[in-house]
Amino acid sequence: MTSALAKTRTGTFTEVVLERTAAHAERDAFVFLPDDSAGSAPVHLTYAGLDSRARRIASWLQEHGAAGRPVLLLHPPGTAFVAAFAGCLYAGAVAVPAPLPTDQGEQLARVAGILRDSHAVAVLTTTDHVPPLEAWLDSVSLPQVRCLATDRDDFGDPAQWRPPATGPDDLAFLQYTSGSTSEPKGVMVTHANLVANEAAIQRWAGTSEGMVVGGWLPHYHDLGLIGHVLHPLYVGGVAVQMSPLSFLKRPRRWLEMIGTYRVEGSGAPDFAFDLCTRRITDEQLAQLDLSSWRVAPNGAEPVRADTLRAFAERFAPAGFRAEAFTPCYGLAETTLLVTGTDAAAPPTVRSIDADALEQGTLAPPSTTEGARTLAGSGTPRDTEIRITDPGTGEELPDGRVGEVWVRGPSVALGYYGNPTATAACFRPDGWLRTGDLGVLDGGELFVTGRIKEVVVLAGRNLYPHDVEQAAQSADPSLTRGAGAAFAVQTDREHLVLVQEVRPAAVRDGDLRAVATAAQREIGRRFAVPAGNVVLVRAGTVRRTTSGKVRRTTMRDLFLRGAVTPLYEALEPAVRALVSEAADRAADTDGRGAPVAVPAQAPAAPAAPASSPATAPEGTAPR
Repeated sequence: MTSALAKTRTGTFTEVVLERTAAHAERDAFVFLPDDSAGSAPVHLTYAGLDSRARRIASWLQEHGAAGRPVLLLHPPGTAFVAAFAGCLYAGAVAVPAPLPTDQGEQLARVAGILRDSHAVAVLTTTDHVPPLEAWLDSVSLPQVRCLATDRDDFGDPAQWRPPATGPDDLAFLQYTSGSTSEPKGVMVTHANLVANEAAIQRWAGTSEGMVVGGWLPHYHDLGLIGHVLHPLYVGGVAVQMSPLSFLKRPRRWLEMIGTYRVEGSGAPDFAFDLCTRRITDEQLAQLDLSSWRVAPNGAEPVRADTLRAFAERFAPAGFRAEAFTPCYGLAETTLLVTGTDAAAPPTVRSIDADALEQGTLAPPSTTEGARTLAGSGTPRDTEIRITDPGTGEELPDGRVGEVWVRGPSVALGYYGNPTATAACFRPDGWLRTGDLGVLDGGELFVTGRIKEVVVLAGRNLYPHDVEQAAQSADPSLTRGAGAAFAVQTDREHLVLVQEVRPAAVRDGDLRAVATAAQREIGRRFAVPAGNVVLVRAGTVRRTTSGKVRRTTMRDLFLRGAVTPLYEALEPAVRALVSEAADRAADTDGRGAPVAVPAQAPAAPAAPASSPATAPEGTAPR
């Protein structure tokens, strides 16, 4: 760590940015790559340009009484967001990054919920979005909230800006988690939290002044914001950014960016690496240069050992090194990073007994058929970790699965304006209850799932991502990473899988055969009935901004009859449950009855509970 980093470690992040802009004025701070379909040139923002724009924005915020108060940031991908966030820091305001509201009902409701929960006094955006946002503010009965286009130069006065009286314990920003749209939870991240976590990331990843970091994750997501936008600022480096849509349309652009700009650090959820492995052609591969890629964090969702292996093998000819992979674990409530594998060391991949894991124990496999593969999330980074019994809070020994608790300087203050939710997760002794399940072995964390998502059948704990992956392996038309497994309750627990399918890839158009194959594979691997499979169109399964499947949301939608199937096979008790719940929802809010399913014969029953089970190939942490 350089002396500049050491000096600011206990200060505010505002001081960090001011020091970097003074030291590196003429260097690029950010480079944004527009979608190349229009042939647009990259947009550059120097450290001096960032400082000037931040002072202008901050002067306006200070003039309008926003110091110490939340300000909502609704920007498209690009440099305008970076300047707006820095402007909030300069003003002593509390930035609230959020997605631009669209005409999608759920997202509109979510952003409206964030606006009301945060009591934001202003909305910062770009010129093109001011008219629709002002109309939206009026529609949600908040016309008094000012809306400012920060990409103009006809407001504020940089000369009138005054440094804020901000301290380490003051809020830097609110990070809203991907929870309920009606009850959003804003994690209160202080300057001290942010500086501590950036320092932990720097020590873990070995980042340094001038390093180039690249990414495409949304700027309102914790990894996208803290890892790809703020960390380059922290070390005095360069951030190269592209939009999430640009990546999803053409995954090769991410890897081309890494080669063109000699990116050393770039991370993503597991699905992104898998998508690149499957979508990039041999001809495109021959044009890539990944030799500069030194740190490749894989996190934010379960990490699959076969994804690590397949990506490393596929892109080795382009210069990618397997030891660049650094699986990690973190969450918004700890600012970002909690654990990470050692940089320049290969990820830990361990074969364990699937049956023992279902009973809460990490053990070597007793047979080859009963093995499951786990990828480790690394060791704690400036934090303490404890594995506890979720019911009693008693600390468990190594090798036992329990709830992951975290304590350290990166743990946030709690949820903004929500003392009840804060008390449920943030303990007075400094420990944070994460709600994640994991196990420690030799000091390394292996994350196995979420407490609220575990499916309990016949006294066994089934992890949803295992069930999803087993089903997706049954037929090539089933989209990997695009399924949601969960349980519903009648007189007993029932396993349900909502799974996206590509109809064009279905052999002879026989969706019934696809559902049957998924049921049989689940039955074979887990020896449980899998009588409820719902095949849906692409885009139906909801995800968080980091790509994690929103299983609780999908369960709620399923029970409301709000999932439109291409084909479904449901047990009679489950069909009746959905029908009753949908009728209640219609009576309550007028959304109407569920869409009728075309009359088709039900899929064949799943394998009986006595069928042999083979554990799926493993996943690991988010």
